[in-house]
Amino acid sequence: MLAENKLRTFEDLIHQSTNEELIWMNGYLNGIVSAKPFDEKKVVIKNGVNKITIAYGTETGNSKKLATEFAAKAKKQGIHAKVQSMDQYRLNDLTKEEYFLAVISTHGDGEPPAAAKKFYDHVHNNGFKLDKLKYSVLALGDTSYPLFCKAGEDVDLQLNKLGGKRFFPIQKCDIDYETEASEWFDEICKSLNSNADAPVITEPRIATKKSSGKKIYNGKLLAHINLNDRGSNKKTFHIEIEAEDVTYQPGDSIGIIPENNKTIVEEIIAVTNVDAYTNIDYKNELVSLYDLLHKKLNIVYLPERIIKQYAAIIEKDFSIERMDLLHLLKKYPVKDENQFIEIVKILEPIAPRLYSIASSPEAHPGEIHITVAKNSFIVNDKIQHGLASEFLSHFDTNNKLQFYIHPNNRFRLPDTVSNVIMIGPGTGIAPFRSFIAERDATGASGKNWLFFGEQHFITDFLYQSEIQSWFETGTLTKVSAAFSRDQKEKIYVQHKMLQHGNEFFEWLQTGAYVYVCGTKDPMSIDVEQTILKIIEQFGERSKDEAEKYLDSLKEDGRYVTDVY
Repeated sequence: MLAENKLRTFEDLIHQSTNEELIWMNGYLNGIVSAKPFDEKKVVIKNGVNKITIAYGTETGNSKKLATEFAAKAKKQGIHAKVQSMDQYRLNDLTKEEYFLAVISTHGDGEPPAAAKKFYDHVHNNGFKLDKLKYSVLALGDTSYPLFCKAGEDVDLQLNKLGGKRFFPIQKCDIDYETEASEWFDEICKSLNSNADAPVITEPRIATKKSSGKKIYNGKLLAHINLNDRGSNKKTFHIEIEAEDVTYQPGDSIGIIPENNKTIVEEIIAVTNVDAYTNIDYKNELVSLYDLLHKKLNIVYLPERIIKQYAAIIEKDFSIERMDLLHLLKKYPVKDENQFIEIVKILEPIAPRLYSIASSPEAHPGEIHITVAKNSFIVNDKIQHGLASEFLSHFDTNNKLQFYIHPNNRFRLPDTVSNVIMIGPGTGIAPFRSFIAERDATGASGKNWLFFGEQHFITDFLYQSEIQSWFETGTLTKVSAAFSRDQKEKIYVQHKMLQHGNEFFEWLQTGAYVYVCGTKDPMSIDVEQTILKIIEQFGERSKDEAEKYLDSLKEDGRYVTDVY
């Protein structure tokens, strides 16, 4: 069979030729064919699997990106791949599937992404059998967290319990997942192409945590500024850190492992009456008990799984609820130092906290800036503070700060000529400070519109002087700020969006990219509902048409969120 362009050329030649020329060409071609032996090796008879389903569960977009790339690879090898988000996947179809790939990330305390929760719960109901299913799981996670790739592990085990057969073992990937994920899918394709009955692996490959390959940077404090003015009921710190050869892109975050409060550590030592300088083997390294409790192990708000193990060690039966180690030791004391060391060995590492980078590699080379709100809350009538924000609020030149870059490939600036709308109330402003500084430093010609919100204009306008300067110099085309407590009725960013709805929709129509950063609930939900209202009202569309319009923005990467 000739390719279409060759076929057209051939037909043109035939139409333009005389009978004598056609007879000559026929003989000429016959001579060539008879002189050249037929190469049977070049005939490819595909005897493999030709259809698979790839379902992804994503929070930041990495699982979706991989699933889409896998489908494109599969197509080139003659395998048709149906790709669907787990929140859109028809759950009843699972019993009909033959070859199924799950690509799922892990978030929070070993939990699946919100978009995968429905699928995750469905496979854990155990109300059906998957006798036809052959499957494999790609699990994304971060080895810095105790429950690395737990959501993916759970799905893998549950599909197996329901009767599914692993035709390829689970692959667990750290944040630098690209190479391993690609190799996993290449092997999957080889397996699928080998024959119609791809080999079945009955036991999962043992996938242990390995060195993550993350580059750890050593940070040195350059600046530590409270961005809130006197009279504010908030404390938001702008922290500048110097780090040699640091590499990142606007939209990325840094992972920081905070240290526990020394006062609490000393109180734990006093309550248990142990030798603070007793060395314990921790990850093949001898570390003093004091340093373990201060810098390595989580001692606050212990998860229920740790509380259960604690109860088993001290051989006491009590109600299981999350609490701090100090509270637990006071309420249910250990009998001696040996028993306390047993407790220490079940404690999990301090999980890193992620902070959006607020600096630009072009405008602030060799530096990382972050924006940290001090998290305060009341427990038993006593003010408590978040571990990481408390640690960073007191960060000074005497502290050593180690961190790593957590890439966010989905939250990226578009080309320099595209227009950008940024919606970032509170500390959600952080990545947009990076975006604006980067566009300013690189001379991007696209327009930039910033929506910012806080409580009070006088005390809480974060980065006010910089924002005003960018507006005056034309880097920021438009600034719409909402200060919720400066008037009787609370005004938030979504009210400002609706107020400028006509212009907002015009920006969308001319190709603007929309970015949202800040709290997930209720801010990001309210913002998305407002965008739908704007499309419906100012775009003169029905509710269904507005939803389809927004879905197309998401599909095209023109509506992106980074929420927490």
